[in-house]
Amino acid sequence: MSAVVPPASDLATMSDVSSRLAFFKNLQGVTTRIHATTNIDEIMLELSQDISALFNADRLTIYVLGDDRSTIVSKVKTGLNSFKDLRLPLTEQSIAGFVAMSRKLLNIRDVYDEAELHSHSPSLKFLDGVDRKTGYRTQQMLVAPIVDPDKKDLLGVVQLINNKAGQPFSPLAEEGLLSMAHTLAVAFQQRSKPAHVVKSKYDYLVVDGVMSAQEFDLASRAARRKGIDIEDVLVRDFQVKLPAIGASLAKFFGVAYETFKSERVKPFDLIKNLKREYLEEQQWVPVEETSEGIGIVALDPEKVRSSRVVNNIFPKAKLNFRVTTTREFVQTLDQFYGGTAMDDTTVGDLLSDMAGQEDDALDAGGDDVSAAADNELVRLVNKIIVDAYQQGASDIHIEPRPGKDKTQVRFRKDGSLHPYIEVPASYRSALVTRLKIMCDLDISERRKPQDGKIKFRKFGPLDIELRVATIPSAGGVEDVVMRILAAGEPIPMDKLGVLPHNLERLKNAVSKPYGLFFVCGPTGSGKTTTLHSILSHINTPETKIWTAEDPVEITQKGLRQVQINKKAGLDFAAIMRAFLRADPDVIMVGEMRDKETVAIGIEASLTGHLVFSTLHTNSAPESIVRLLDMGMDPFNFADALLGILAQRLAKRLCPSCKQPYHPDAAEMKHFLDEYSEELGNTSEFKIDAEAAKDRILKAWIKAYADDKGRFTLYRAQGCAECGNTGYRGRLGLHELMIGTDRIKKNIQERERVATMLATALEEGMRTLKMDGMEKVLSGLTDMKQVRSVCIK
Repeated sequence: MSAVVPPASDLATMSDVSSRLAFFKNLQGVTTRIHATTNIDEIMLELSQDISALFNADRLTIYVLGDDRSTIVSKVKTGLNSFKDLRLPLTEQSIAGFVAMSRKLLNIRDVYDEAELHSHSPSLKFLDGVDRKTGYRTQQMLVAPIVDPDKKDLLGVVQLINNKAGQPFSPLAEEGLLSMAHTLAVAFQQRSKPAHVVKSKYDYLVVDGVMSAQEFDLASRAARRKGIDIEDVLVRDFQVKLPAIGASLAKFFGVAYETFKSERVKPFDLIKNLKREYLEEQQWVPVEETSEGIGIVALDPEKVRSSRVVNNIFPKAKLNFRVTTTREFVQTLDQFYGGTAMDDTTVGDLLSDMAGQEDDALDAGGDDVSAAADNELVRLVNKIIVDAYQQGASDIHIEPRPGKDKTQVRFRKDGSLHPYIEVPASYRSALVTRLKIMCDLDISERRKPQDGKIKFRKFGPLDIELRVATIPSAGGVEDVVMRILAAGEPIPMDKLGVLPHNLERLKNAVSKPYGLFFVCGPTGSGKTTTLHSILSHINTPETKIWTAEDPVEITQKGLRQVQINKKAGLDFAAIMRAFLRADPDVIMVGEMRDKETVAIGIEASLTGHLVFSTLHTNSAPESIVRLLDMGMDPFNFADALLGILAQRLAKRLCPSCKQPYHPDAAEMKHFLDEYSEELGNTSEFKIDAEAAKDRILKAWIKAYADDKGRFTLYRAQGCAECGNTGYRGRLGLHELMIGTDRIKKNIQERERVATMLATALEEGMRTLKMDGMEKVLSGLTDMKQVRSVCIK
């Protein structure tokens, strides 16, 4: 923050008390900042302009006593970039040298006035070499010695050059410069003290130059004053990163630093008999067992090692001690013992209660039912489901292994699987049996796959459903995969992440009174979410909307929603035939997977109904070919088609830690070339590819570049918010093909996919990859994620 110059143009006019107070208040701010610096260069670099402004001076120079103690050396000279360090002898042959010798302040009106100079000393001279080299005209100078306040030894000289008012520096300026010289003396002495002595576990932050000793003292005092942990002050107020604190701890204790790992698998066997409260009190926790031994993470490894408590808990085991920060220690405990929405029960409590029952229970089929009804196992299963829901997981994978290997539980979050916990092998069969009981499956059938559904509100605090699939796997075990079907409200169309270009065309297509509209993509690509957003857009009191879904995941008022029930003969085709007799305006079918359902959909769209459905296809043009191959009449289909929206979900960059950068020309050229590959078969590119690329680049500059024409892209970084992955959440990539006249003609003529794609691109469609690349330019994701979901 720059010092505030008093209103008067010349400090000599500061005779009133308020001006004097303002001057010394600003001087106090400068001296405080001097103490916070680490060396003389930093003082000149960061404070030179502020000090000059405070004294209304043009320039500032600071000299320090040379190592030979017979010269003074200027470290930095403001405005003289072409001139190197100036070394002056301690003689009266220069103004600074004279002040250093005499230890007296000197205030000169005109350095070129020899009579004035001789009035101070007959041999005093002004060295005008700098003026002659640079053309600068020095006139007024105010120079003060920097002297050790205790030993009275010379430390340096500080000088101000040229009062901007054109007058000699005022007595107030003299007083202020002497005060600042005293501050500089104290700062010089601090810098020259012996190396910082390591006394505490954080002292290596000073030794390694992460922060100054003064800053660390300030942090220590602030922590004591506020009664909080010093790590909180270091991280929050001084922006010290946790890895830097961890490095200091590692050097102090002589052990490795252990960071918090969000993907760490909970060590069930190690913590099953350990309560969280005990570990919090003792300040250690076991995290894993490897070939190097049991990893023990502690806040004070020396204290924990010397107490030998860990050796008693894990007798005969090799121990590998590590150190971590307080914040990461708490994160690890939260990861292992995090409570649920049901009660305050922790994983440690559950495992502790279940301990001692692991003897010979492996594959003891006769005991499965009683074990599955065991209270602790019931609570463990409920906790797994609640934790998955709270962490935003879409699927839960129960993966038993044969023999005495543990059963792994993994959650799928944002499209990727993450380890959650490992359950002892003795509970393998009971765990699967409990899940079968919850969804009314045959617990005696282990050789065939089974499908079922859990209405979790019967067993736990959440009103969610889970679609369950059991699959026999090698070793005589059964895998269980559960899809979480959380009921929710539809997302408004404007918040789907559809680009403005596509959003306008999409709204126009779905607002037609009749026709056929498809959303296509693989399982889990957000097709149902998009369809419900479209239905929400057209859902009015005047419109009758029927939906057939398997299952009903999203509910909204005004829709009449029907659940598929194959056991009762209620499949998609049967429901659609029933809908046509129920006076619909709009029909939404969860999926068209057979010829009969598609034929009924086309018929309904041609008889005045608006029909929506999903398809499991890769792209919009491929969907048309797929439907034609199923035996659809190309003329009826062409007449009915309104449009096809292909969709994928890509990982979104974490907004808390994504790292911006400006791509160079080579990277942007490669980016443009990759974007243009999608347009290779269009007529515009066949005629003049370079002109087409130039048009695209100009459109990008207008839409995404800054006022200097630079693009800003982002790299994944990783932080605690995103589990150090760099990504948090997902966003949709869209490919919207509208049923234009040219597209309808292609359908009627049964053109190949490549021809339909070229036609659609010329009609304004953007492919999935093109849409994703524009979202890269918007800073929402990166090319790695776009390429991973936009495969050909």
